[in-house]
Amino acid sequence: MLRAGALLALGGAAVPLTSCGLLDRDEQPPQPDALTPLIDEALRLAAGLRAAATAHPELTDRLVPLAESHEAHAAELTRVVGGPTATPSGSAVSPSSAPSADRSATLTALRQSERAGRDAATRACATAPAERAALLGSVAAARATHLEALR
Repeated sequence: MLRAGALLALGGAAVPLTSCGLLDRDEQPPQPDALTPLIDEALRLAAGLRAAATAHPELTDRLVPLAESHEAHAAELTRVVGGPTATPSGSAVSPSSAPSADRSATLTALRQSERAGRDAATRACATAPAERAALLGSVAAARATHLEALR
């Protein structure tokens, strides 16, 4: 009788230990959302446009609306992902992407960034679930129109 009680007590104690997660080590950390790189990219593009507008004030009227468009995309993508609100940061521009003193070179670099951004959004749209495809399609379309505005 004592032996049965001891086994029951040990068996009963083992069940909570295995179900409380102490012994469950196979769980993988959650993967980042597939939209996260697009959020980061939108913020980088916005920061690059704002930096170029600062370096070339004569381009401000052309570049600031494009930056605002990227910031709006980042905010909406962040809302869809369910993360904290994305905010643009001046430090999002890397030294290698800092605007050139030459206006033509700056516009060429911005077009290359927008083209890469458009391509990334197009790829994301093609592989996205239906509930995200419309948003990603509009991001890709906006980036395509940005290319025209930067000519």
